[in-house]
Amino acid sequence: MNNNRRRNFRGRQQKSNFRRRPSSNHSSNGHFSNNTGNKNFSRNGSISNPVSIEKVISKYQQLAKDAQSSGDPVLIENYLQHAEHYYRKLAEINQRTELNTEKNFKSDDYNRNSELSDEKKV
Repeated sequence: MNNNRRRNFRGRQQKSNFRRRPSSNHSSNGHFSNNTGNKNFSRNGSISNPVSIEKVISKYQQLAKDAQSSGDPVLIENYLQHAEHYYRKLAEINQRTELNTEKNFKSDDYNRNSELSDEKKV
């Protein structure tokens, strides 16, 4: 019998007469918790990457075509709704990118104008 394996286990904490506050990274049983909810969870790759969203849209459209050839109207509608969901996500990301680009362009234009006015003063 090999008793060397027992060294890998953590010993029990000694009971004490006072309560310790659990730190933010430890749960009440003393184990490390890295659960941040669904923020980092994405089933189909990065949801903020427009290229991967376009791939997902085409995947669901192809699945809808396959379901249409098999004659299942419920499955067709399901896949088309999934594709529409990702199409809306893609449109939202494109709109956000466009707004950021316009904002950066305006701030760059403002900085250039202020530099020109500073040069005229000198």
